[in-house]
Amino acid sequence: MLSVIIFFPAISAILGFLIENKSIKFYGASIALIELLLAIFICVNVDFQGYDFVLTHQVSLIPSLNISYFVGIDTISLVLIVLSAFMSFISIAALSDDGNLKHLVISVLFLESTMMGVFSALDMILFYSFWELSLIPLLYIIGAFGSKNRIYAAIKFFIYTFLGSVFMLVAIIFIGYLCYQKSGVFSFNLLDWYKLGIGENAQIWLFLAFFFAFGVKTPLFPFHTWLPYAHGQAPTIGSVLLASVLLKMGTYGFVRFSLPLFPDASLLLSGFVCVIAIVMIIYAALVAYAQSDMKQVIAYSSISHMGVIMLGIFSLNLIGLGGSIFLMISHGIVSGALFLLVGVIYERAHTKEICEFGGLAKVMPKYALIFFIATLASIGLPLTIGFVGEFLSLLGVFKLNKLFALLGGFSIIVGAVYMLVLYKRVFFGECKEKNLSLKDLNFKELAALVPLCLLIIILGIAPNLILKPLEPSVQNIISKMQTRAVNSDTKDKISSLNGGSKL
Repeated sequence: MLSVIIFFPAISAILGFLIENKSIKFYGASIALIELLLAIFICVNVDFQGYDFVLTHQVSLIPSLNISYFVGIDTISLVLIVLSAFMSFISIAALSDDGNLKHLVISVLFLESTMMGVFSALDMILFYSFWELSLIPLLYIIGAFGSKNRIYAAIKFFIYTFLGSVFMLVAIIFIGYLCYQKSGVFSFNLLDWYKLGIGENAQIWLFLAFFFAFGVKTPLFPFHTWLPYAHGQAPTIGSVLLASVLLKMGTYGFVRFSLPLFPDASLLLSGFVCVIAIVMIIYAALVAYAQSDMKQVIAYSSISHMGVIMLGIFSLNLIGLGGSIFLMISHGIVSGALFLLVGVIYERAHTKEICEFGGLAKVMPKYALIFFIATLASIGLPLTIGFVGEFLSLLGVFKLNKLFALLGGFSIIVGAVYMLVLYKRVFFGECKEKNLSLKDLNFKELAALVPLCLLIIILGIAPNLILKPLEPSVQNIISKMQTRAVNSDTKDKISSLNGGSKL
């Protein structure tokens, strides 16, 4: 079942070359919808209780090196798989019918397949393969369908993310060799690695190697400079998938690999990572406020919110870690909605400059309402999806360090400032004469945006729909950190941070 979910979009993408251009959007949306239904089927029918991973499937590929096709998921993987499937479907369904869409839709389907592989792989060579393969379709989406400086943006995106991943590859090979030293057999099986005792000094170097790969993808300061260019030049569908899913590959990597494999290093360097995350939060928020382009405001806002996710992850406790995963889902939905909304106005006005608008609430009331809901979620208003993840992440880091939580909360204040100023300048005041003829949202656009708004409200009111299924898998991560730590002080610290915690 899991292998079907991983490879179904890729096989469908290959068959897409046989589909006529006029039918390719319907074909792509249908494939993405089937993929989403398969993911929902797993949610409804698979019992995750009492298991580290379910739906595991293993086939030996290179027996001499013990490299295999080994996949499996827990609820952390599952929520990100559902998010990937949902946003892929929404982004294809929202595509404009103008132009030649065949190669764009095919690229999105290939990208969806690699995302499913990243969130499912339990063999590290397989994980690295899916991780790197995801660069190719997005490189093509930005480079072939982006704006004026798309080639520069695409190359910068590729170089940053590819070079960062080289460090991870070296670390993967080294840990495989450690397995050989201890057991006489190479192993790249994540479950074997969870049982491997790695010294504290070695953990620090390996943590840093993975940190470069995941940090560039997240993107952490100062590795973030590729993201505004990528967002600014990418087509709307590229920005939606980049913000809603691709960035989560980095934070997922920290949760799945860095914390349980290198618990001593994670605790030792948690302060360092939190400081970087706080710089990222404050710096990106201030830069977002200074932008004149709507898309760039949301791009830097995205960087700032990813910093809050990092604070939650490196709080090293159940509340913060669970909140950070919820915030991954929240950020994916909200940022995806905002980028779609910017794409809508760009198609009509052919500009993203804030100063070119004003008074749109009178001309496009439906658009103004949906943008307002997404804005409230972005600034973390209670009873919206954005509040839950931010609150839990900051509450978790409060247990680690009160000052970090205080500085992290700065994102909510500044976020409210730049998003409300953006909304005021675009939707209120006097409407320019050239914008009086702009059409409000059509049925296709409403069909893509209304489900996102419903999720923003429903999951804001009832977050336990996600939090409760997540709790056992998050607890497993914490338990692995405690049992694998080689330093007794690390065990005691993690235990004290998690005493009596529940999501």
